[in-house]
Order: sequence, then C-alpha cells, then structure tokens
Amino acid sequence: MNKTGAWLVVNALEQLPISHTFGVPGVHNTEIYDELNKSEKITPILVTHEGGGAFMADAVSRTSDNIGTLVIVPAAGVTHALSGIGEAFLDGIPMLIISGGIRTDVNKSYQLHEWDMHSVLSGITKKTYKIKSHQEIMPSIFEAYTIAISGNPGPVFIEIPANIQLFKGEVSEIPSYKKPESKPAILGPQIDEAIQIISESKRVGLFLGWGAREATAISVQIAERLNAPVSTTLQGYSVFPGDHPLFTGMGFGPASVPASENAFKDVDCLIAVGTRFAELPTGSFSAEVPENLIHIDIDKNVFDKNYKSKLAIQGDAKQVLESLLTELTKKNIQKNDPHLISSIAKDKQGYYKEWSDYKFDRVNPYHFFKSLRNNLERDAIAVVDDGNHTFLTVELFQNLESKHFISPTDFNCMGYCVPAAIGAKFAHPNKQVIGIVGDGAFLMTGLELLTAKRNNLGIVIFVFHDGELSQISQGQEIPYNRKTATQLGDFKLEGIADAVGATYLAIEDDTQIDQIISAALKEAKVDRIVLVDVFIDYDKRTRFTKGVVKSVLGNFPFSDKIRFIGRAITRKILG
Repeated sequence: MNKTGAWLVVNALEQLPISHTFGVPGVHNTEIYDELNKSEKITPILVTHEGGGAFMADAVSRTSDNIGTLVIVPAAGVTHALSGIGEAFLDGIPMLIISGGIRTDVNKSYQLHEWDMHSVLSGITKKTYKIKSHQEIMPSIFEAYTIAISGNPGPVFIEIPANIQLFKGEVSEIPSYKKPESKPAILGPQIDEAIQIISESKRVGLFLGWGAREATAISVQIAERLNAPVSTTLQGYSVFPGDHPLFTGMGFGPASVPASENAFKDVDCLIAVGTRFAELPTGSFSAEVPENLIHIDIDKNVFDKNYKSKLAIQGDAKQVLESLLTELTKKNIQKNDPHLISSIAKDKQGYYKEWSDYKFDRVNPYHFFKSLRNNLERDAIAVVDDGNHTFLTVELFQNLESKHFISPTDFNCMGYCVPAAIGAKFAHPNKQVIGIVGDGAFLMTGLELLTAKRNNLGIVIFVFHDGELSQISQGQEIPYNRKTATQLGDFKLEGIADAVGATYLAIEDDTQIDQIISAALKEAKVDRIVLVDVFIDYDKRTRFTKGVVKSVLGNFPFSDKIRFIGRAITRKILG
C-alpha cells in the first residue's frame, strides 16, 4: 500500500500514549503538522520557542504516564530545543523528538537547514534515527518509544526527510504497537543479603531519588516498619509525602536542614533507592554515607561511582522494594526508636521558627510557603526553576504526592519553570498548577506564557523578584565580597503580564501574602494566567547555600583555601 511519510508518522504516534506535541512548524515538517491537524487523539501545540517546547514535553513525561513529544524543524529547531533535551537526558526523563530533515531525493548540497544533527545529539539522547524509507517510519517510532521509557529513561531523536513526509511510498503493512514483555528480576539472594544487613543494623535510613517515584506507598510501609528517617534528592523531593512524620527533607548531610542532618547522624544502614548520589542532594558530596549502603537502581552504571555500596541491587525500584517488604514482613523485622519522630518534629519546628522570627525587610519566604501550602489543594502540582528559590522551596514547602513537584536538576537549566508549568497543565487540566521562579529565570522563558494564553490554561506563576541572580550572587558575596554580572536591573513585571494577557498581582509585604495567594488561585480556576510579583527577601541564607559554600571551600587545596579566605577578609575590611 502507498502512504505518505507524514501519515505514517501520525498513525504511529496515535498508537502511543501521546496527547500533545510541542514545536514550531517550518518548511521541513508542515506535512506532519497537516496530518496532526486531522488527528482526533493528538493536539499539536505551537510554542513560542522550541526550548520552551522541550521543557513542556519534559513536564508531561514527569507528571503523567504520557510521553512528552516534540515536532520541530531541523537545525535551528534542534539547537533551540537542546537545553530541554539535555535536561531530560541527564534527569532520566523520556521524550520523543520528531524532526524534519532536508530532502534526500535531490542531488543538491547547501540545502536550507542542512546540518549533521546526529553528531550533536548523540551525547544527549539514548539513540538517534535518520529515516531512509517509508517502511522504516512506524517500526522506528515504536522502537524509539520503547527505548525512551526503558531502563534509565531519556530522549530519543528521529529525523524524517521532507520528501519522505510529503510523498507516498510503499509499505508492506501498517503495524500495531506491541508493548514488550518485561521479565521480573530474580532477586532472592540479594534480598536475603539486604535483610541480613538491615537486621544487624541499629538504625536504618531511606534516601529516595526520582527512581522511586512509583514506589511511594511501599516506601512509606518500609519506613514505618523500620522506623527509618527518610530524605530525598532534589529531583525526588516529591516521592515521599512531605507531611509524614518520618520525612526529614532533601539530603542528609551538613547542607541539609537540621531535621535531616540530626536524624541521619546515627544511621548505620542506608537504603538508597533510585538515586545517583549526585552533587546537589549530597551538598557537593559533603554527606557521609555509612559502610552499610544498600543501593537500589535500575541503572547498574550508577553503583559505586561516588559512594561505595555494601550491596548493589539492579532493578525496578517498585519491584525490589516490594520484594524487600515481603521478606521484612515474613521475618517480622522491625525497628523501634520512641524518640525519632518527636526529634524530627522538634527540629522542623525549630527551623521554621528560626525563619518565622527572622526580621526581613520584604516578604518572608517562610510565611509565603506556609500560606501557599495552606491555600493549595493536596494534589496541586508545583514547578520550580533553578535558583535560590529552589532550595527555599524544598526547605520550607511541603509536597504531598509523588510526581507533583518537579524541577530541573542534573542539567540544572534556568528557564525551566514557566514552560514546564504549562506542560504540566496540558497533562493535568483539572489540577492546580503553580510555578515558583526567580526573576532571572523568568526573563529567559516568560514569554512562553503566550502559549498558555492561546490555550486558555489557568496557571499561577509566582516570580521571586529581587533584581539579581541571587543564588550565584550570594555565592559571590561570601568569598569575593562583591557581585559580578549578577545584577538584573529594574524591570516591570506588570508590563510583561499585560503583554501576555495575564492578570498581575503583587505581594509587597507579609500582610498581603494570604490575600494575594488566595486571589491568584481563584483567578486560575477560571482559566486565567496569573503573574504574582513576589518581592522576596533573600537576606537569610538557606542551609543548602551555607553548607555547599563551606563544603566547596573545605575541599580546596590548603594554599588556595588560605588565599581565598585571606582575600575575602581583606575585601571585607577594605570594602
């Protein structure tokens, strides 16, 4: 039978869990967009910039069972999308990227957008494809999807030349997608060894990453049975309920909040699930891990990279933890510490009081986050960006459900929040979606709110407005006693709100917090975009910032450490 390549592309995509595609039409993909326009299952979304589209696709994958999908032009469309593709790659987020390509049926060079995209993308995708015939299209898309969601998930790229899209070609059949059968791992001996380590330990702790996102209920049962304090990575901040009495916060070393640092001091067995022990959650690797480390991850390459494990178990987090819980129950292994929960609660309240009592000139972050949590529904989705606000959020805000708090982590890309909040709203039109973003990150992708306006999406973006790139400027201030190229200057957020058709509200001091947050969420419920200008006060440093600065400086060679400290003191004295 004869079919156009574009028809085959859309037919394949319709068989996969895809509700929207994100991108910008161009001369090399208009035929695919024309076919998407006919689809009753998939809605093509025009974005302001392909980078924003990639962050939207990323958020769809993080917050739902659908896979975020891009349909973009080659060359410039690809380079614009690279930041979002890179974020998905390093954070382990599945994504499909469908790109047009130059014509392969003409013997001409220097065509528009002629460029080897595959050599660039090979470093930030799990696999790339260049389609050579109509027959390859559907099997390649199905295979790409399977690769994207399997093992350690990630993005997969497919280039489809314009001529193959436009013209009809012979295909022997129209295949149907078949989900590959998964074989359960044989875990018996490793589970037995884990049980032995746990039973011989005095205090067990759980350290959960994004890989444990589907194992929340089981993690809670294990934590309660072992009376184990629980901390998470930044990316995995949502995988354990923030209001559970055993939850301590992000990380467990000197860059973590007191509840985490104190609860994990006496842990002699750490069960780490779905985490790579990366730089952020370990506070620049300042966290100390006990000898009895049971490390569970689907990717065998993460084991023993930064911390040596006593036992490494490769497998799906949910399956492994289910097996572990079964054996713990069968052997009636439990731990008891009558003081742990009260100690965690006391440390949390002490830290909150420290923030509540601090004298700020502008908006107190603690009061903001307390009010935000009180005004949000339990299943609200919160999206943050990269910056000082990120660590304020994980130190002062409770997330309550898995996959309902998302952030850029290992690629750590600024500009994530606004488009990712839009993507999350596309995936969950009936849930509250809010974004918390620094003013510097907002300026990178804030105009993507035009996409939200065009599609009548009700979201609230809280812009922490202080006029500088505060996470870096604070990092400069301590060792350098000066700030270089981190001052944004003054800009009027109200003017941007007007330009994109958003409702503008402002929180100038603590007395306005409850009223404005409540008003903003009410506006969003009737499908309005709301920009809230939060005149935040960053005067008090987060534990993360202070801990990381100390850890980084502590790892300097002795002579350079003295040089940096001496320079800081001299500049402090002399101004």
